[in-house]
Amino acid sequence: MRFAPSPTGYLHVGGARTALFNWLFARGRGGTMVLRIEDTDVERNKPELVEGILDGLRWLGVDWDEGPHFQSQRLDMHREAALKMAASGAAYFCDCPPEKYAGGDAVEETEDTKKEQGPRRITRCACREGKPGLSAENAAIRFRVPLGAITRFNDAVFGPREVSNDEIEDFVLLRSPKEGQARGVPTYQLSVVVDDIDMRITHVIRGSDHISNTPKQVLLYRALSATPPVFAHVPLILGPDRTRLSKRHGATSVGSYRDEGFLPEAFRNFLALLGWSSSNEEFIRTPEIVEKFSLEGVSRTNGVFDRPKLEWFNTQYLQKLPIDELLPFVQVELERSKLWQPEWAGEKQEWFSKTVDLLRPRTRLLPDFSTWSRAFFSDSFEIDPAAREKFWKDERLGGMLAKLADALAALPAWEHDSCDHALRELAAAEGVKAGLLINATRVAIVGQAVAPPLFETMVVLGQERVVSRLRRAVEAFGSR
Repeated sequence: MRFAPSPTGYLHVGGARTALFNWLFARGRGGTMVLRIEDTDVERNKPELVEGILDGLRWLGVDWDEGPHFQSQRLDMHREAALKMAASGAAYFCDCPPEKYAGGDAVEETEDTKKEQGPRRITRCACREGKPGLSAENAAIRFRVPLGAITRFNDAVFGPREVSNDEIEDFVLLRSPKEGQARGVPTYQLSVVVDDIDMRITHVIRGSDHISNTPKQVLLYRALSATPPVFAHVPLILGPDRTRLSKRHGATSVGSYRDEGFLPEAFRNFLALLGWSSSNEEFIRTPEIVEKFSLEGVSRTNGVFDRPKLEWFNTQYLQKLPIDELLPFVQVELERSKLWQPEWAGEKQEWFSKTVDLLRPRTRLLPDFSTWSRAFFSDSFEIDPAAREKFWKDERLGGMLAKLADALAALPAWEHDSCDHALRELAAAEGVKAGLLINATRVAIVGQAVAPPLFETMVVLGQERVVSRLRRAVEAFGSR
């Protein structure tokens, strides 16, 4: 298997899904995963984006066994293959100016072709019959499509496919040298086939937008006396409006979802089910996906990128992952927000584990642990104005919170039931409903109107912190 991105942008969701499918197929069959950077498009490539693509793959958990190989370092091999085909008669030299033909290929299309009506009819370049004095130093090399034949291949997803060779133009293999160049630049069609042959690629899984390239590439394999790989073209990923996923639909790079706080395994699970299924299950851990993944399960229907569904997957993983698997991700988030304390990985690891376990049912993204949950990891937090306005209305609360602080400070054992009893006993003595004190206390100790159950929260925060925060709240009442 191989994944071969071009460094013309960051790792896109569609590219990430293609990489994931290749990785799942290779890992499930003891295969080899090759990473190849197709960086021969000098005008569009941005070398600085290579590391971004690699980082995106690493975060996604898609590792590779070989590479990364850089296509730009293999140009001599590509040129040699073009010259070999020219020598065998499978290709020919052409000095026609690129602007003479659409897309730089020696092709003239009829009006019927332009309107996509009827078969495509090609007017062949006169150079096909041979022109003296042409060579790789002064001309392009075009593939000589065998006329009057059919090119067939069996796609592992879309089934048998066939194209009349008379509808395939004599496509360019090696471009004409530009001024200052000694040799021309190989085209995508040539480079990808030569590299796949050299790297012993047996299966090519890629987006269905590449299916139109496949007949040309099958012809190249045969011209180079090589067996074509198994091709599997997977459906595209569309936005909610059923158009191709793009920036107008929101974030499209894998790095954006990492930065937002999605868990990589949740993202893998979501991506895997965008175009593949083996049952009615949705929450599937990665080892099980590896075991079950097959090309037979890949759909021919385009998938729709559903952001709410992705968020659902993330909440499922936040809630269901074994706590030991979740803690490292929370640690990274707290380090990022400068809340992390080293002792939480040492003598206070049990406390850290219990705290995260208490919080995670109410989290959707990893930054929740450093935003609305900040008060669990730092004494520096703000009281939400809306919560203050709603639950600190009663003027008597200042005095009651002071009494509650004293009652809690006097508890010999800091436990759920003892905290519960102390608060309810005070509420009864003051003649108020326990809910009034519960809501006011929650705002006082975590700054939020919504948080985990109060008495479990108090146990996790500890006696000293809870009493201190209640007394700080009393001061706030006094300053109003």
